[in-house]
Amino acid sequence: MIRGEVYRSPEKVPERGHKPGFYVVVSRSFIAGNNDVSAVVCAPIYTEFLGLATEVAVGSEVGLPRESSIRCDFLTLMLKRRLTTLVGRLGVAGLRDLDRALKVALEVV
Repeated sequence: MIRGEVYRSPEKVPERGHKPGFYVVVSRSFIAGNNDVSAVVCAPIYTEFLGLATEVAVGSEVGLPRESSIRCDFLTLMLKRRLTTLVGRLGVAGLRDLDRALKVALEVV
């Protein structure tokens, strides 16, 4: 597991209306790839795009079935075992956009 990978989770979580969903790993790769660490920070992916500065538009280029948005305002800690299906990974431009959106969401200058 590395930063920027997109996973599908079959887990039905309350925050997503008890539906499964897609997530992008935002933890640094040292944490994500460490087998002794059981959880990573992720940003959920939603099919609705609100046009917020804290969103990143993604779609089929990362393995998603439709155009969607990564929502950096709703970071969540996910157990690695819940991220069961790797569907794709953000490219260089996608990681750059993710970094920008995270800076806005966390108010990091």
